[in-house]
Amino acid sequence: METLRTALAGGAACEVCGRLPHPRRLRLTLAKLLAVAPIELALHAIVLALHPPYLLSVAALASVTTVLVIWVIEPSTMRLLRRWLHGPVRRGPAVADTLWRVRVTVDDRSGALERLTHELTTLDANILDLHVHPLDHGVRDELVVSTPESTGADELHAAIETAGGRDVHVWSTTALALVDGQTKALSLSMRVAADPAELPHAVADLLGARLVTDHAFLAGQLPGDRTILKIPSPWAGLFAFTRPGEPFTPAESARAHRLAQLAEVAHARP
Repeated sequence: METLRTALAGGAACEVCGRLPHPRRLRLTLAKLLAVAPIELALHAIVLALHPPYLLSVAALASVTTVLVIWVIEPSTMRLLRRWLHGPVRRGPAVADTLWRVRVTVDDRSGALERLTHELTTLDANILDLHVHPLDHGVRDELVVSTPESTGADELHAAIETAGGRDVHVWSTTALALVDGQTKALSLSMRVAADPAELPHAVADLLGARLVTDHAFLAGQLPGDRTILKIPSPWAGLFAFTRPGEPFTPAESARAHRLAQLAEVAHARP
């Protein structure tokens, strides 16, 4: 039990079943060789020095070696080398990645995202998540990007602008940006609470909708059109969102209005 506790504390054993990972074949061979070789050499040296009869020599070597190796030497060696035997193979220095959330406006034409991806590749960056929000003049891309620890926000910002990105915003994030919808809603709420101006982008991200900025478009919509959602804005009167072909549900409307209430409270703070 004490061995299990030690292994769990060191991160070697499985947290569910408590078993250690099976040692790699090369490590296991080296450990057994280290355990057996000294005993074999010592016993052979003793036999050669005493010159007993042939059959007695064979019997003594076989029995003594087997007993010592199986019951004494090998278990002791396995315990002594446990961490090395069951530990992971290191293939160079481990470098932690940094996660970033990126918001950028790009032209709505072929190749725009490819250029952005190419510039991110030069920084060894990896796009883990992508949401696209159509705008009147281009598209608004929301990305979650992982980069090497040595890459900073300024380098990421410059690379995105080099790719033709406009109105670029970069801020650090965590793995929570990649998890379930409830956590995503809470993360968006935190963004709105920290900066009420994030409200339209947060609602669009939450509902997979497009922010409507063309008032003539709204004027041409029929009353009761459920593909249009309007929420109050603390500074602009109303925000409108559209999702053609997919009407907003009452639950989605309630969530958006809750975010609007949160933005109003945050906007009123001194």
